[in-house]
Amino acid sequence: MYNIAVLPGDGIGPEIITETIKVLQAVGEKCGLEMKFTEALVGGAALDATGVPLSDETLELCYNSDAILLGAVGGPKWDTLPVHLRPEAASLLRLRKELDLFANLRFVKLFPGLVDGSPLKREIVEGTELVVIREATGGLYFGEKKRERTAEGERAVDTLVYNTFEIERIGRLAFEMARKHPRKHLTSVDKHNVLASSRLWRDIMNKLAKEYPDVNLEHMYVDNCAMQLVRNPRQFSIMVTENMFGDILTDEASMLAGSIGMLPSASIGGKVALYEPAHGSAPDIAGQNKANPLAAILSGALMLRYSLSAEEAALSIEKAVNSVLEAGYRTGDIMAPGMKRVGTVEMGDLVAKSVKEEAL
Repeated sequence: MYNIAVLPGDGIGPEIITETIKVLQAVGEKCGLEMKFTEALVGGAALDATGVPLSDETLELCYNSDAILLGAVGGPKWDTLPVHLRPEAASLLRLRKELDLFANLRFVKLFPGLVDGSPLKREIVEGTELVVIREATGGLYFGEKKRERTAEGERAVDTLVYNTFEIERIGRLAFEMARKHPRKHLTSVDKHNVLASSRLWRDIMNKLAKEYPDVNLEHMYVDNCAMQLVRNPRQFSIMVTENMFGDILTDEASMLAGSIGMLPSASIGGKVALYEPAHGSAPDIAGQNKANPLAAILSGALMLRYSLSAEEAALSIEKAVNSVLEAGYRTGDIMAPGMKRVGTVEMGDLVAKSVKEEAL
């Protein structure tokens, strides 16, 4: 029996997590996997109910589980609160820090059925499949922050800090993933020509490269990388970068997959890993059966693969998603002429049905 902590969160989070559990239960029955799902509040929902975005009890539940499944947190309702109460900083960032989830892996794959739905031309984007490994517990998001009044007016300061050990551990993880990839190619993204933190980053990546002579290490400035992602995305296989760069680049890369609603992610490094879609809480469509649940469902497949070592079950979900897309079913964000529009619940039903029908 695997114990899964379920944190639906805010906005569309509860809707997409409901569909993800539906699919996971279907694949569990098919593959003989027993999973117990225990739900807890997080983010704005937790703040409204308990006064804190992430309680110690929820943190303990997560720590004692085999994996964590999260929907989304935050929304305009809580944007004016102090930083220590805002759902994104006080729940998601705290989860990563407390559980030592220093690596956020975002998987960008353009399913064949969505090639013509991409905003890029088929000849540019077809066959795109890459992984962005984002350092997730350091950098600007975790550095000292302050606002102060000066003689010239107000001043705001955000501190970007990286230590050697933080870069070494994310770098080693990236090299290990690149070593297992058929192309054995790693792109390290920085701003070496401007930032001291990037110069340390590059020095350490070059040092690690000596331990991995079979991996081809390439350095790329972040601004060039942003351009290359839309110019020639197939050049990338494994990419590693710091926190803020990774946050921005993966949102850009999500469009290579057709929509950010197609991008799953895994946060790993500590005793237990966290799986979540890369998108936000989308409060503007919450409760309207419009959200695309596929990123959350694919995050569930990652959970099966990396935390439960259930590769067959993970592949079953990914094949089912592809089959549903090939059959022409689309939520609004990936809708194209001639396709069949469905809602959140219907998409979850279709994937669960396909999982049951797919041959192992």
